[in-house]
Amino acid sequence: MGGPACPVCSSDGAVAYAEARDEEYFTTPEAFDYYRCSACGVVFIHPMPTDRLAEIYPPNYYSFDASVIRSPTFRIKDRLDRRFFAKLLRSVPGTELAALDVGGGVGWMLDTVRRADARVTSTTVVDLDPDAGEEAEERGHEYRCTRFEDFHSHRRYDLVVLFNIVEHVADPRAVLEKVRELLAPGGVAVVKTPNTDSLDARIFRHRNWGGYHAPRHWVLFDADNFRALAAQCGLSVRSSRYTQGAPFWTTSIMYALRRRGWIDASANRPIPTHPLYQVLNAKFAAFDMARRPFARTSQMFFVLESAAGG
Repeated sequence: MGGPACPVCSSDGAVAYAEARDEEYFTTPEAFDYYRCSACGVVFIHPMPTDRLAEIYPPNYYSFDASVIRSPTFRIKDRLDRRFFAKLLRSVPGTELAALDVGGGVGWMLDTVRRADARVTSTTVVDLDPDAGEEAEERGHEYRCTRFEDFHSHRRYDLVVLFNIVEHVADPRAVLEKVRELLAPGGVAVVKTPNTDSLDARIFRHRNWGGYHAPRHWVLFDADNFRALAAQCGLSVRSSRYTQGAPFWTTSIMYALRRRGWIDASANRPIPTHPLYQVLNAKFAAFDMARRPFARTSQMFFVLESAAGG
């Protein structure tokens, strides 16, 4: 009997690819099955835990942790992001720009975007976290608590940010089609997502690769099948590059260390809060940045625009 249907291309007959567990936040002890589509190569979890979001995204999940924004690592990242957005937005026409962050939490990334270009006068966050809205609005952002696929707006956006979002949703096609619908003429979307065609993905494929982020990453791409999906959704790739995937190396290694009893981690002390986490992250970030010019690292970065020019 054939495997489950692919959530991207709907082809039947996906083949078993890997098994993974939540050794990061320990929300459940069960194993989750990942499959690879025989037609398009997308890797996906099956069945998708679509009705278990409150369980698999615990209160101490890293993106809910305000202390991350205050960390030295974040401040360095913020400076790099500001330079990136300043350069990117120089190519976007207009005297007043609107920006949208999908899964943007309290809006710290949009704070960076506004500092990068003073023309950004309208900012919107779409997120599922009901507790993030008040702070986002205090920061001056419109906040919409809804699935992005269900989001509607009279406004079209000059910049849409989707950092590590498409791998968390059940229907990435619907997400990219919504991006196309919301892009203003001359606007751009920025997508960051894991890459299954990477060294660490191959090494740890059957050792609970950190890129599975099980059971929270549902659909995973490589560069070719992501480009193909973007084109099918009416989006063209203006530019793309590989970037460092240090967290995937780090979690993969730390899972192995924990299984050997060399480090302690639990639901009360998840992997991202362990002191070793930041140390390994720094080392693997340097490793990936050094080999990025000639290697397919485990994070991909795409700048998309309307294939029809808006």
